[in-house]
Amino acid sequence: MTKPVVAVVGRPNVGKSTFFNRIAGRRISIVEDTPGVTRDRIYTDAEWLDYGFTLVDTGGLEPLSKDVILSQMRLQTQLAVETADVILFMVDAREGITATDREVAEMLRKTSKPVLLVCNKVDNRNLEEGVYEFYNLGLGTPIPISSEQGLGLGDLLDRVVELFPAKGEQDYDGDVVRVAITGKPNVGKSSIINRILGEDRVIVSDIPGTTRDAIDTYFTLGSREYVIIDTAGIRKRSRIAEAVERYSVIRALSAVSRSDICLLVIDATSGPTDQDTKIAGHIYEEGKGCIIVVNKWDLVEKQSRTAAEFTKNIRSKLAFVDYAPILFVSAKTGQRVDRILERVDHVYEQFTSRITTGLVNEVLGEAVLYNQPPSDKGKRLKIFYATQASVKPPTFLLFVNDKELMHFSYLRYLENQFRDNFGFEGTPVRLIVRERGKRGGI
Repeated sequence: MTKPVVAVVGRPNVGKSTFFNRIAGRRISIVEDTPGVTRDRIYTDAEWLDYGFTLVDTGGLEPLSKDVILSQMRLQTQLAVETADVILFMVDAREGITATDREVAEMLRKTSKPVLLVCNKVDNRNLEEGVYEFYNLGLGTPIPISSEQGLGLGDLLDRVVELFPAKGEQDYDGDVVRVAITGKPNVGKSSIINRILGEDRVIVSDIPGTTRDAIDTYFTLGSREYVIIDTAGIRKRSRIAEAVERYSVIRALSAVSRSDICLLVIDATSGPTDQDTKIAGHIYEEGKGCIIVVNKWDLVEKQSRTAAEFTKNIRSKLAFVDYAPILFVSAKTGQRVDRILERVDHVYEQFTSRITTGLVNEVLGEAVLYNQPPSDKGKRLKIFYATQASVKPPTFLLFVNDKELMHFSYLRYLENQFRDNFGFEGTPVRLIVRERGKRGGI
């Protein structure tokens, strides 16, 4: 199920970014400490009362005139209405109602989406009386908050989650394999889908960014059911010139979150780029299966080691998804496109595979014998046992005497041992370390 999207709209300087950072629990910087991942500042994953959602900041606008303010606010509001499940319309309680506030409110009154009117900067009781003025916007009861001081946020979030779709709703049956097609604009995602389906279900154009929304295509092949999700191309932050492109990013990331397997499509004529690295990083973060599809291979001049060198370059730039298989295809000629679903089936089996506890601990015991766990100040890490906790992706619990002794490098070593013995091609493997009472370790 896709995470609900909560969009914050409002004119400049009403405190949207402060609110955004407060809900995120940290100041969102452009670069996070996740390998290969650059976060676009306009979104963050958040949680309240066990509800996960994506919070979208429509950004700080710096228009040159009031006319530009109104035109950009109209577009911004329209996009929020189209994209979000819940809309937060933020106003400044200190300044009172402005002409721009009235313009946006008029648009929001016409939508069927739930809208909450949020009065920010209510830092003291004297300002609380001014909140009543905002009843005139016709959007219901204003909710007073102070993003700066963190006041009223819990009450606001309670209202937000009440408006989410009911838990447990599913787009498709559990047996359907959900495949998201991701990648930069104009790498041939829609063309690949049309080749797989054998018909022109998706509009194909040479103009980057033709696909604005995530489009689901359901089909069956043999006894297996699939849903292919074609996403809008993810662009670099600096190249998102239109506001609509910002929401295309949200839709694409949302599609990844509800998929099982992601095809990361790379343009063979340009090779892997920094943006491909960021997309792969998001797929890894979300714990999804991954297949790297190098498209337009027919346009590359071949030599004896062309594919090998291309593979080496991909492994170097996308090192944290080194488990992802690589396919060289041409949507134009159909070369090897028929192998994509074969790989999807294989990766899905790995993504959903379960290993018995006995076999897990047998492999773990051998791994510990070959390479002793780390120690610190005379105290050595002891691993008591391990068990698989879940699938999608395969997730294992390691019970130890002191989790502070578990170095990242040793955790990676154990992951590699699991991969050598169990396969797990195309899927991330999660190892979660838990402490347990002192007993004899493996």
